[in-house]
Amino acid sequence: MKKIISLITCAMLALSLAACGGATESVTTQTSATQETKETTKETEATVTEETNASSEDTTAEQSTESGKDVLVVYFSATGTTKDVAEKIAKITNGDLYEIVPEQPYTSDDLNWNDKNSRTTKEQNDSKARPGIASGDVSFDGYKTIYIGYPIWWGEAPRIMDTFVEKYNFDGKTVIPFCTSSSSGIGRSGKILAENAGSGNWLDGKRFGAGPSEDDLRSWISGIQ
Repeated sequence: MKKIISLITCAMLALSLAACGGATESVTTQTSATQETKETTKETEATVTEETNASSEDTTAEQSTESGKDVLVVYFSATGTTKDVAEKIAKITNGDLYEIVPEQPYTSDDLNWNDKNSRTTKEQNDSKARPGIASGDVSFDGYKTIYIGYPIWWGEAPRIMDTFVEKYNFDGKTVIPFCTSSSSGIGRSGKILAENAGSGNWLDGKRFGAGPSEDDLRSWISGIQ
């Protein structure tokens, strides 16, 4: 009987050890699988991060290329006539646009040249008048050529143009004035702006009527020396 009990006990111990071994092997297998999953996840995240960074670098490079223009078209327009010409010049030259926006917009009454008490009449009769500019500052960095457009008021450039040119340094820039008017020519307006600016290589400008064609503007631009 003792032998039988001993045999039964040994058998039960053997079965118990076998079960424990299987459980240990299962835990080990699960742990290995978990580690492999974590490593795979890390590798995937690293790959995604690298691809994202590469995409970001490509985008930055594209933006840098697109913004690398060397022509800037600056303009002031009270009625939209000069704006139209400026936008066409920017299109032809692939240039950037900058609008001079007055702090106090000009109304139709302000523009009444028949009224000696109108705002523009008073400003143009005062060579020291300097109307404020509401548009933010513009950087000339990277630009080689700057077109400057304005309407002709009382035979001259609006005083707000003096405000603008006196604020910036045009050293190393080729500056090309252009103006719009129904009949008056550009006169000495460009030369006066150049004197007030005190820097830059200012070329002779040109006067345009309302709505010049792109062909006319392209012909003028191509002939500028």
